[in-house]
Amino acid sequence: MSVILLAFGLVMIVEGLAYALAPSLVERMLEALRTLPEGALRQIGALVVVTGLICVWGAFQLGF
Repeated sequence: MSVILLAFGLVMIVEGLAYALAPSLVERMLEALRTLPEGALRQIGALVVVTGLICVWGAFQLGF
């Protein structure tokens, strides 16, 4: 359970930093995402999930 809490905390930190440091960049990125077709958004989402799984696996391999 503590690992899940840690993961959510890290996601919130990264998301919060993006909005705090560059809100206009976030707005432009969201506008660009609206123009992408649904299939491309699904592929990007799947790629992010796989990358996250690899990061978690790597962290456990390093002894987390």
